[in-house]
Amino acid sequence: MTSFSFQSYNKTKSSTSKVQLVKFGRSISIYVLTCIAVWVTTFYLTLLYTSVFYHRAFTHRSIILAPKLKKFILITGNWLTGIEPKTWICMHRRHHLFADKPLDPHSPKYHSILSILWVQLKSYEITTQQLEKNNRDYTRIVKDLDFPVHYLNRSGLWFIPHLLHLGIAIVIAIKFDATLLGACYWLGMNSHPVQGWLGMNSHPVQGWLVNAFGHSKGYRNFNTPDISTNNLPVGYLVMGEGFQNNHHQDSRQANFGVKWWEIDTGYTLCKILSWMKLLTFNPRVKIRPHRLKPVV
Repeated sequence: MTSFSFQSYNKTKSSTSKVQLVKFGRSISIYVLTCIAVWVTTFYLTLLYTSVFYHRAFTHRSIILAPKLKKFILITGNWLTGIEPKTWICMHRRHHLFADKPLDPHSPKYHSILSILWVQLKSYEITTQQLEKNNRDYTRIVKDLDFPVHYLNRSGLWFIPHLLHLGIAIVIAIKFDATLLGACYWLGMNSHPVQGWLGMNSHPVQGWLVNAFGHSKGYRNFNTPDISTNNLPVGYLVMGEGFQNNHHQDSRQANFGVKWWEIDTGYTLCKILSWMKLLTFNPRVKIRPHRLKPVV
C-alpha cells in the first residue's frame, strides 16, 4: 500500500512538472513573439514616416497629404523618429542633386559600406548646422517648404526625442521586468540610421541599408548617370526604398517598383491612405506604365 502511494505521488509530481514546463514554454513563446511584434511595429512606424511622409510627400511631392495629416506629421515626426523633417528633406535632395558625386552626403562610391552609417550621421549633422547658418547652398534647396526647422533642433535640443524613447524602453524593462521587450522597443524606434543599418530609433539602420546597398549591390533597370542599383532584400524590407535605380530614374514616382516582382509596400500604404482620403497622388506626376521597357 505504501509502495503504491509513493508511485502515485511520483506520477502526480511528474505530471505537475510537465504542466508547469508547458506553461513556462508557452509564456516564453508569447514573450518572444511580443518582443518581435513590438520591434516590427516600431520599425515600420518610423519607416512609414520617413518613406511615405518625409520622402514621397515632402521631398519629391509624389503625393499630397491632407492638411490635417500634414500638420500631425510635422508635430509628431521629430518626436517619433528623432529625425528633423526639413533637415532630412534637404539632405535627401542634395543626394539627388549630387548622386554619387563628391558632394553626395552618403555615397558608397567614396566611402566603405560599413562607414556609410557614420558618414550619413555626420552629413545630417552638417546639414542641420548649415540650415541654422542660413547657408544658401542648403536653404535654396528647401525654399519651397512652408514649415521651419523643428523648434527642438533650433534650440539645440535635438537629443530629447532619443532620450524620451530610451526612457520609455527603460520603464518597460523595469516596470514589466522585460529587458528584451524594452530593447526591442528602443531598437525599433532608433532604426532609421541602419534602415538607411534596425524600430523608434530605427531610421539610421533603414538609411544605412538603402544608402549603402542601394548604390553598390544589385541590378540596374536604367542607365542613370549615378551608380544606383535595385537591391531586392532591402527593397522588400524597407518599403521599396531599396529600388534605388528605379527611383533615381524618375524620383517623382510614388511607386518605386517597375517590374512585377519589385513589390513596393510603401506604395501600397500610399494607396490605402489615399482610399482613406488622407492623401492624394500628385496629378502633375505622370504615372510610369509597367509595360515600359527599361534601358539596360
